[in-house]
Amino acid sequence: MTHRERVLKAINHEEPDLVPIDLGSTDNSSIVKEAYDELRNYLGMDPTNSGLINRNMRVVDVDDDVLDYFQTDVRGVFPGVRSSVVHIDENSFKDEWGIVWIKRPGVYYFEQSTFPLSGDISQSDIINYKWPNPDDSNVIKGLEEQVIKIRDSFDCAIVLNSGSMFIHKSQFLRGFQDWYLDCGMNVKRIEILFDTILDIRIRMLKKLLSEVGEEVDIVEVGDDLGTQTSLQVSPDFFRKSIKPRFEKYFNVIRQFSPDLKILFHSCGSIEPILGDLIDIGVDIINPVQVSAENMDSAYLKEKYGGRLAFWGAIDTQHVLPYGSPDVVKREVERRIRDLGKGGGYVLAAVHNIQPGVPPKNIVTMCKHAKMFSKNFYKE
Repeated sequence: MTHRERVLKAINHEEPDLVPIDLGSTDNSSIVKEAYDELRNYLGMDPTNSGLINRNMRVVDVDDDVLDYFQTDVRGVFPGVRSSVVHIDENSFKDEWGIVWIKRPGVYYFEQSTFPLSGDISQSDIINYKWPNPDDSNVIKGLEEQVIKIRDSFDCAIVLNSGSMFIHKSQFLRGFQDWYLDCGMNVKRIEILFDTILDIRIRMLKKLLSEVGEEVDIVEVGDDLGTQTSLQVSPDFFRKSIKPRFEKYFNVIRQFSPDLKILFHSCGSIEPILGDLIDIGVDIINPVQVSAENMDSAYLKEKYGGRLAFWGAIDTQHVLPYGSPDVVKREVERRIRDLGKGGGYVLAAVHNIQPGVPPKNIVTMCKHAKMFSKNFYKE
């Protein structure tokens, strides 16, 4: 099979010849710069100035030589940096939503330093806020070229990264304490904020789809809803205030092309709402945080397999950073056995690979996945 055929077969719940693997097709399945530099050195590859696909998390646009080495099956295309982003200095910037991010000494990531819509705000404050321009042409700059390169040179499945919908953005703007209080005590205000952001995000999505939607296979969307042990909000609040708005966003993708697969990213324990996500059109979940409550891979496959595909599941909290290569091999085999039977599984790390993960464990994960699954799918 070609790389693309392998991915499409798997996410359509048919068994491929090998398990598809991903490293870097989304900004939640890549690798932090310091870990990436160490990996390249371990592989005997020259250093590169690979760009970042997410500045806050400092994850890289993985180079073709690394992707070729691991024979990855899927590649991502990423919107351009919006013209309203303000570069303050090397360690600080203001994003298109008006939020300032800073990187402190000794810290790998950019952290939020301002919460522009925190406090006792009114509906007027929300409406009159300086919102980003959804028609910014920078968002599609270079997208078509990215797609053409992948189609012509690699024949991988292509993921269009559309970004988060409205949960992240509303939390960043409102501040987490005010956000949670609104969900419990001022639902009208938080829903006005949700809708304002969602309308902008939908216009941005339509611009992306109009540019390359006919050429990609999967659209990635996301909004974290889970913690290590539970949802961030009650299932009831999700169903009343979040689910209908997610569905509105997903419907834009479905109306553009019913063949596009929706890859939904949320960290944490989200099992209580997986059925709801299936109901509104989600085809694939990522990162399948197997260390979180009720996210055991065998349980998820038994309950949702055939209706939902799984993308990720190789534990990054314990196994990849602290396990030996033999432990990594056992992890790979376990997740392929749990999630891969009958198709429905793309193997990747649970979220981005962090600094401190031994390069030999990354190599073991990718190489052993291909080796083990070759025999697994012959059984």
